Amino acid sequence: MSKSRILVTGGAGYIGATAAAMLLDKGYAVTILDDLSTGFKKNIDPRARFVQGSLLEKGACHQALSEVETVFHFAAKSLVNESMSKPDIYWKNNVLGTRTLLDQMREFNVQKLVISSSAATYGEQSSSHIKESDLGEPTNPYGATKLAIDNMVLGEVHAYGIAAVSLRYFNVAGAYKLIDLNSKESKYIAELHNPETHLIPNIIKATKSEPIKIFGNDWPTPDGSCIRDYIHVEDLIESHIKAMENLENGKFEIYNLGSGTGYSVKQVINAAENVLKREIPKIEAERRAGDPAILISDINKAKEKLDWVPTKNLEDMVRDTYSALLAAGKI
Repeated sequence: MSKSRILVTGGAGYIGATAAAMLLDKGYAVTILDDLSTGFKKNIDPRARFVQGSLLEKGACHQALSEVETVFHFAAKSLVNESMSKPDIYWKNNVLGTRTLLDQMREFNVQKLVISSSAATYGEQSSSHIKESDLGEPTNPYGATKLAIDNMVLGEVHAYGIAAVSLRYFNVAGAYKLIDLNSKESKYIAELHNPETHLIPNIIKATKSEPIKIFGNDWPTPDGSCIRDYIHVEDLIESHIKAMENLENGKFEIYNLGSGTGYSVKQVINAAENVLKREIPKIEAERRAGDPAILISDINKAKEKLDWVPTKNLEDMVRDTYSALLAAGKI
């Protein structure tokens, strides 16, 4: 007996495409809705039903929601710096898009929702270990739109009794390996940002002429470099699936996701050197204004309520990212 059908919005992007592939591998039927504005057609799993369109297009939403039981909502603009210069696009795409999705879900009687959210909702907290109970004080429009979505969905839960969960995380890394059943060749779903802003791929791509910069070496941390939280994309999607399995009508839960311990910039560089068996070109630079010394997700709630723990370590993230970049001809 086949499992239920899940709609993955933003399913042509890095995280959404990984979710679609992992759900398909677990036997779920999947529909992908993506306008391909930032996603890639090559990321779309051929086993899925694909609807090209935006959440803001009623016809596309109608087509995508047909026969769906649960929605995994990844579709969003997600660049912090871009959100500072183009806040209107972020409020329209992220918030109005989600509002339209909720309206269409109610029309199709789809009552289960798993939201891809962000630790950017918290802003700058006084504590280095962020808990779900910490008040949201976002410092950029991107984080503000994600917090607005959570508040909007909470109202939907109270008013209409849907089941929803919001998953907040910092830095996602690694790649998901797929085997083409026809050619037997492997391919990866991975980060393909241009320009690339994430630390792990930039460390891997560092050269003597363009070394990786360590912003500050005198932070109050064991090795003097900033500590951030990272999570492998496979662990991330496993948590989404567990969250779906724990949905309850009339309830809205928020979970933090990450390593729970964090890694310093120098630890990430050391992990890359261990995996690649070579020295990573690096230079020390001045601190960046506004950078906190430590940002780590407290993941105890996810451990206890979802029975979820990350299984991939930092070297796994580096190794998979490297393999994906190599396969894509990016290094």
